[in-house]
Amino acid sequence: MTSDFAAAPESPAPPLLAGQVIAVTGADQGYGRAISAGLARAGASVVLIGGNSETLASAASSLELAGGTAIPLKADVGVPLDWLSAQNRILEIFGALHGIVHLADKRAHTNFTLLSENEWMDLFNCNVKSSVAIAQIVRRRLSGTWLTIIGPHLDEPGLQVHPQRGAIRGLVEHAHDEELRVNLVLPGRASSGDEALDRPLAEAVLMLAAPTLSHLRGTVLEVPLPPVPRVRVSEVNLR
Repeated sequence: MTSDFAAAPESPAPPLLAGQVIAVTGADQGYGRAISAGLARAGASVVLIGGNSETLASAASSLELAGGTAIPLKADVGVPLDWLSAQNRILEIFGALHGIVHLADKRAHTNFTLLSENEWMDLFNCNVKSSVAIAQIVRRRLSGTWLTIIGPHLDEPGLQVHPQRGAIRGLVEHAHDEELRVNLVLPGRASSGDEALDRPLAEAVLMLAAPTLSHLRGTVLEVPLPPVPRVRVSEVNLR
């Protein structure tokens, strides 16, 4: 016996991060671009934070053209007041800030022996100080907001990387003492600039952002990445 009524079509499931507002620092370069694109595809409204207005606007435009929701916001997150101002602006626009992906992966351009005090302090401010400041301000004002930190790359040489990575790791592993949800992702290498090659890192960030995994905190993920193909001299000469 057949039914006279056809089965109602199932409604498509909403995107994984639909309704979430997520800020990404360093969003106009390196891993920031790949992560922002992945979050936008998953349905999040993405706030692109960085120091260059033009590259931020270009990145936001690309995400909008692809169907995502993104706005650029210039700020130096190494300066706590700049981050606080950016956070307040996000709340004015969206009324909420569900998550933050912070790029704390600035690399040294000098080997350990020749690293100057100014270079070391720049690394410390960009990677460690900024991470602590963002966590502190979130704790004061938005304790329900999650924070995922992209830490110094695992292939980075030099003794200077270890105290940075250790400080950030300690912050992440003990953030639960302050009722904060903070996790750390360590890329296997620096960004290739190719979204396909860097996708595993973006996927790790998406996993940590998923509402079903909101219980994860204090997690440190090491993400292996495919090697960047070497460009042959003949190919360079043809360009």
